Amino acid sequence: MYLNYIGFMINMNVFGHNPEEKIVAVEVDGGNEPGQPCRATLYLREGKKVTVRSESFLPFMVIENEGLLKGYGGKHSFQPLIGNGHLKLLVSFNSRAEWERAKKWLLDKTGLSVGAPNAPFIILNDPVHQYLLSSGRTLFKGMNFEDVRRMQVDIETRTTPGFEFCNSSRAGDRIIIIALGDNTGWNEILVDKKGNEKELLQRCVTLIHERDPDVIEGHNIFKFDLPYISARAARHGVKLSLGRDASPLRSHPSRFVLGERMVSFAKYEIFGRHIVDTYFLLQAYDLAHRSLESLSLKEAARHFDLAVKDRVYIEGENISGEFERNPDRVVKYAQDDVRETAALSNLLSRTWFVQTQILPFSYQNVCLRGNAAKIDALILREYLHQAAALPYPDRARKFEGGYTDIFKEGVIHNVHHCDVSSLYPSIMLAQKIAPANDGLGVFLQMLAYFREYRLNAKQKMRQGKSASEKHHFDALQSAFKILINSFYGYLGCAQARFNDFNAAELVTAEGRSIVKNILLFLEKHGAQPIEADTDGIYFVPPKFKTDDESKTFREELGASLPAGIEIEFDGEFSAMFSYKMKNYALLTSKGEIVIKGAALKSRGLEPYLRSFLREYLKLKLESKDEDIPELINRYGEKIAKGSFPITQLAKTENLKDSPATYSAKIAKGGRGRNAAYELALRSGRAYEAGDQVSYYITGTKKTVAMHAAARLVSDWNPETRDENLNYYTAKLDALYKRLQSGEGLASEKEE
Repeated sequence: MYLNYIGFMINMNVFGHNPEEKIVAVEVDGGNEPGQPCRATLYLREGKKVTVRSESFLPFMVIENEGLLKGYGGKHSFQPLIGNGHLKLLVSFNSRAEWERAKKWLLDKTGLSVGAPNAPFIILNDPVHQYLLSSGRTLFKGMNFEDVRRMQVDIETRTTPGFEFCNSSRAGDRIIIIALGDNTGWNEILVDKKGNEKELLQRCVTLIHERDPDVIEGHNIFKFDLPYISARAARHGVKLSLGRDASPLRSHPSRFVLGERMVSFAKYEIFGRHIVDTYFLLQAYDLAHRSLESLSLKEAARHFDLAVKDRVYIEGENISGEFERNPDRVVKYAQDDVRETAALSNLLSRTWFVQTQILPFSYQNVCLRGNAAKIDALILREYLHQAAALPYPDRARKFEGGYTDIFKEGVIHNVHHCDVSSLYPSIMLAQKIAPANDGLGVFLQMLAYFREYRLNAKQKMRQGKSASEKHHFDALQSAFKILINSFYGYLGCAQARFNDFNAAELVTAEGRSIVKNILLFLEKHGAQPIEADTDGIYFVPPKFKTDDESKTFREELGASLPAGIEIEFDGEFSAMFSYKMKNYALLTSKGEIVIKGAALKSRGLEPYLRSFLREYLKLKLESKDEDIPELINRYGEKIAKGSFPITQLAKTENLKDSPATYSAKIAKGGRGRNAAYELALRSGRAYEAGDQVSYYITGTKKTVAMHAAARLVSDWNPETRDENLNYYTAKLDALYKRLQSGEGLASEKEE
């Protein structure tokens, strides 16, 4: 079935087989008692108006055979699934209570967990995910990004004197500002100058209901704003009834996993609304681009050129004092935070919005779930729709990955980059490499469709007549690019239902062969390879006499590749500093520097060292090595003269454990000493897990025990400066020597 949707003919099975539009949220509740039916509540938006509809829903699971539920005794019904898969029965239950009872029965009977790959059942804990899978609906169909009501939230807090950072558990700390805004242009700043925090929180709840947002956005809202608001509301007995049904804000422990990154956090949920954290969206962006100096809101706004000219900047530890002296300036600061959050969301959220039109997840979960889970959901939805039996996953094993190599180090000029467009997906489509257990052939059908759809979206983007139209189609093509490039990773994911490690190995083997053949072509035609990484190569091109020669060279390279494999020449750089594999700096024709890799970027370095590193790389790329001694002398003199603000020399760390837990581990020999924890213990103040400690190093020796020489930044006195000048000079010299020798950056280990 097809539908004319956003300019293309859409295969409805890719977007879900149910065509209903304008759904902005779905919630499933009820059924908590045997025989009590579950209800799915749908919220639909048409302009300013939101309508609500409810319908019955039967929670389900898929099992191998009827014998697994023999003796269970609850009410359920079976639907046979056809095909060669091992899991051949769809089981539906009259209530959530009966579903929960069957789940416990199966876990107890088999001794296996829900996610065990050899479990003879598929149990999906998220009832909204279940509903969207079985109904074929998705959110936001027929809507543009601008149609959804999105509210931004930011809080500012007072910190008790003597502490660097606020803590919601301290009686003397409190919320002083709640800044709100939404994408209609409305904003309101709630300010508490008299200490009536309870009234501030109550007003915030009222405004959220009045504005009725579909989405609530914030930067680091899961790890700061919402936990802080929740704790302070509990202290005052304020019910955070933020749900569209007036239900309270709720939370549970969760993890955000992206590549090698894993963040534990409290996942907050609001009935009928979505919560989107731009901090997590920024992490996803940085994983792909590796270009951010920091994940802070202010740094991101500067990076993307989103900050307004008169933007107010206040260091976090100074907000309390500034609020006492000049509350209006802190109000402006909070308002700027909300504006930048909105601007960052406008830039980053569109891709996830489009994915939500495709995937059987809530918008909030689309922003938090991994790519393998998304591909799994798409295939599972189609199998359930066709009543097809489901397989067991393939057994995980190791296999050789992509080809990476480095051929030249140092500074190289006139560097070009070529990239095989979607190398692994192209290989899979060209050679029809797919999971052996995908009897319906859904995997390759979806991959082919997504690639075609992305090409159409890119064409529409180029033809767009307005900025809004271009943004819309850019978000579409980006969403599909992410999904397309996830199909290979899905093959080699141990948790994926339709994984296939033999197929994954075939793909990487062909990928290595293609990249090596490109390298041979480059060398044969007089080009100089610098670095190869899976599907892209940096190289110095041959010296062409005319533009036609360059064009011919590129065309011949493209023609040398197998059918279905296309190459893009997507970057030309004035210079490249090749440091080590996957670690380099690039100088663009506009003089901008792009830094890639952890060996040239360490967020653990003190700010003065990060500034030195950037200046050093700029001089290297501009072949101004003769100016580097002056650079290190300048930084050395600033240290010696005490010219750096203490914040440039200081480190800031989060306490993952409470100081008491840290002390217990030290007593048992379970860990080394750490400066931040030692300072928290020595301070005599009530530090808790989650607090931040900012410190600097005192003394006169180059080598010191950090835990003994550290001092809180809040105790620093500019009139009697006591920072360890020799220590900070030695760190500068050590960084310079590591850069000169080709070693990676290093930060202090716990003592």
